[in-house]
Amino acid sequence: MHPLLRAQLAQAARRMHAAGWAANHDGNVSVRIGRDRFVITPTATSKAEVNEESLVVIDGNGAVVEGTRKPPGETELHLAAYRARPDVDAVMHAHPPYATAFGAARVPLEPVCLPEAVVSLGRIPLAPFALPRTPLATEAVSRCAAEAEAMLLPGNGALTLGPDVSLCFLRMELVEHLAKILHHARALGGAQPIPAEEMTKLLEQHQKAFPRGRRS
Repeated sequence: MHPLLRAQLAQAARRMHAAGWAANHDGNVSVRIGRDRFVITPTATSKAEVNEESLVVIDGNGAVVEGTRKPPGETELHLAAYRARPDVDAVMHAHPPYATAFGAARVPLEPVCLPEAVVSLGRIPLAPFALPRTPLATEAVSRCAAEAEAMLLPGNGALTLGPDVSLCFLRMELVEHLAKILHHARALGGAQPIPAEEMTKLLEQHQKAFPRGRRS
């Protein structure tokens, strides 16, 4: 594994903690490094304390092939996203407070009101509720990942996908920013949705910018 990639992954974990998206041992970040190899942040570790040496390399079944630590209990969520999206090389799972609150309330990030967010993220599905570490949770991520770059997991934060960990971080940042705006807009009578015709155009722009299902 290239040392720079390992450094970027560890840094992304620490940035996640600094942003307030992970408390205790919450959250995890992973990167695809080969046909059947992934590197992921370890379990039972604050994201503030993740370093390059603590990262774990696993295979497509979640078995450790390199490293002295254990992978997180929700490793299967990452693997489900990779299976659903061969074009994706990084996955981030975090608990940003505003976005997590929407999911916990079973409220989707709607109305869709920011054109730039649509171009960057497309639609952000609200997955059905499922307890962590269950087949239903894995199935929910798989279905959402097939059609989206970000998703809300009720009671379990948010998950973003991308070609690299940097874009995963930016997408998580935008999900949380959008959640904050929708929350504050409610005090002003609520955000107004983008008209359907314009929404179609914005989604087309997103699909052109970020084609799914194939590697760039």
